[in-house]
Amino acid sequence: MTTRLIIRRPDDMHLHLRDGAMLEAVLPETARHFGRAIVMPNLVPPVVTAADARAYLTRIMRAMPEEATDGPAMFTPLMTLYLTEDTDPDDVAAAHAAGLVWAVKLYPAGATTNSQSGVRDFARVQPVLDRMAGTGLTLCVHGEVTDPAVDIFDREAAFIDRVLEPLRRRTPGLRVVMEHITTREGLAYVRQGGPDIAGTITTHHLIINRNHILAGGIRPHYYCLPVAKREEHRLALRAAATGGERCFFLGTDSAPHPDHLKEHSCGCAGCFTATNTLSILAQVFEEHGALDRLEAFTSLNGADFYRLPPSDATITLEKRAEPVRYPAKIETGAGPVTVFDAGFPLYWHVSD
Repeated sequence: MTTRLIIRRPDDMHLHLRDGAMLEAVLPETARHFGRAIVMPNLVPPVVTAADARAYLTRIMRAMPEEATDGPAMFTPLMTLYLTEDTDPDDVAAAHAAGLVWAVKLYPAGATTNSQSGVRDFARVQPVLDRMAGTGLTLCVHGEVTDPAVDIFDREAAFIDRVLEPLRRRTPGLRVVMEHITTREGLAYVRQGGPDIAGTITTHHLIINRNHILAGGIRPHYYCLPVAKREEHRLALRAAATGGERCFFLGTDSAPHPDHLKEHSCGCAGCFTATNTLSILAQVFEEHGALDRLEAFTSLNGADFYRLPPSDATITLEKRAEPVRYPAKIETGAGPVTVFDAGFPLYWHVSD
């Protein structure tokens, strides 16, 4: 039985760091275990231009823990731009050529947190997409329609048919990451989509289904978008994550909100998993007899799709008799943030 595992330092290919006091508190939680992360741009106001991305990167670096600025524990934020109907293709191309941005994020307007500035008329962003296809810059998509006539549990499948497939047909060569897949339909679409599409899978969608949110009372700290689906979809996600398929990789979508906004009439969407993700994943992969595939999911597949070299640094995971004691909350200048509760003891400890 394996009780010790050394893997290349992981990459988080979908991360929310927020800004200000929240950034200062949550950045160390990711930097502790991860080497790189694709940083989401949905701030208020959003990160739309190269100048915005440069300024946000500066703020991230100012908040960086000293131990994460150099050496084997170094953490590198990989910046993204928020796609709007006014995005300038030349600005996007210049930011990419300068090595400043690694992706552009497509939010359908109103689909999730701080997506008000997202896209309504896809014809208006086609010039940006065409330029991205020509330069190899990745488009990350939040894959849900916002049509109120579509049931919230069906919005991912509807997005594939209504938006994503037509968009990819109009834009051959565009590299796409379908973010935080939650359904069998999403997994099947990525599997069949060829070398220019991949998908991220979150930690929390491997653990919870919709019953965890609603059965026996509303549990706001399990509420996320895309919302967790039926058990059959959770099991399909586990099979994809642990199955060794190169088109799937970790994107935690760790999304901190202070407790007073989670435990609130609006119930802000997002699970904060940065703190304990690797312990959870090790346990999931062990349950599936797939510890030998954990490194590919966390550290290799995403780097390969984004054309990054795998990390030279490593981390060690050790299974011990006593569970890890992660904090229930972390304190931030914006208020306490609840750490995602996997619902079972975590016996895999992480060390550098």
